[in-house]
Amino acid sequence: MLELLFLLLPVAAGYGWVMGRNSVRQAQRKSSSILSKHYFKGLNFLLSDQPDKAVDTLIKMIDVNTANAETHVSMGNFFRHRGELDRAIKIHQTLVSRDGIESTAKETALFELGRDYALAGFLERAESTFLQLLTSRDYYVQAQLQLFGIYQTTKEWDRAIELAESMMGNHGDSEELCQCISHFYCERAQGLLKLQENTQAEKYLQKAINADEHSVRPWLMLSEMAISQGDYKSANHYLEQIPLRDVSWFSEAVPLLQKVASLSGDVSVLEKELESYSGLCATAYLAKVDLLAAKASVEDAIEFLLEQLETTPTMRGFQSLLALYEKAPELQKDKNSLSTLQKLVEQQLKQRPTYRCGSCGFSGRKIHWLCPSCKNWGSMKPIKGIDGE
Repeated sequence: MLELLFLLLPVAAGYGWVMGRNSVRQAQRKSSSILSKHYFKGLNFLLSDQPDKAVDTLIKMIDVNTANAETHVSMGNFFRHRGELDRAIKIHQTLVSRDGIESTAKETALFELGRDYALAGFLERAESTFLQLLTSRDYYVQAQLQLFGIYQTTKEWDRAIELAESMMGNHGDSEELCQCISHFYCERAQGLLKLQENTQAEKYLQKAINADEHSVRPWLMLSEMAISQGDYKSANHYLEQIPLRDVSWFSEAVPLLQKVASLSGDVSVLEKELESYSGLCATAYLAKVDLLAAKASVEDAIEFLLEQLETTPTMRGFQSLLALYEKAPELQKDKNSLSTLQKLVEQQLKQRPTYRCGSCGFSGRKIHWLCPSCKNWGSMKPIKGIDGE
């Protein structure tokens, strides 16, 4: 009898293995059947233009197979691009709340959820979401950039500065980051100037200079402060720094240099700067034309302007030439015709943009230190060429 039991043991083991294998296959077939059922049901809802039911059906699939979390993230992004933010939020929230999903996939879903919130205008929720990702190895930098965008929208410049300084401490300096933090300091100073807290504003502007040695904005703001306070010597010093930092912005310094010269009665700094940089832009050589017309003669001014227009023709230069011809004694008989032509040119110039973003091409007649289109700091600069400088 004992021998018979020993003989039956291999048979029992083999039977157990066969039955177990059949059980696993049956479970896999059942799982696959359920997955296929949900998949085709969800697809049918999408094709039938019933996206709400499709979302609910697709979310149910997560319970069956968490390996397709990436597919669900993509589905949420698809709804966000279509403007259906409530559905995108629902999908990404479901992924974030699941316990069985690996951390990498959950961080991806959390980042996309933050983007959903930001686009929907739920900025506090978006901020809270991105703050959770500051400890993430993969999404640390992207989360910080998103937080920058939120703080810029809400004008929380102190928080933006704090975040930027933290980034510099962890990742080192970069040209883009230095430029951002310099503008953040300038924005903070701008708010203080409105409150007439000039001393505190000046400290922030000095920090802006230290943050980005190429920034011209703090120098322009400091010069305007000095002019308003009657400190013309300091104003000239600040304006002299602008072409040394970024020569393309000299056209913005020239009107302020002219203002200082007019108020102080001293044109020496203006003349010196124009001597060095008058060939760079229309604003500069037209300022020199005005000096020549006032100190020498209209004829000398016309001669100099004609030389400039041969090398760097601009509509503004042509308009000034018409104005000078109108003043010339030998052309008084053609005064009416010249005046009409000058007005036509002036009307054309008023319709042309003055600044253009080098990143996205957005243009306008007003300085935007933060491009309204691509949201890049310092990318807008004076337009060059026949319609510009």
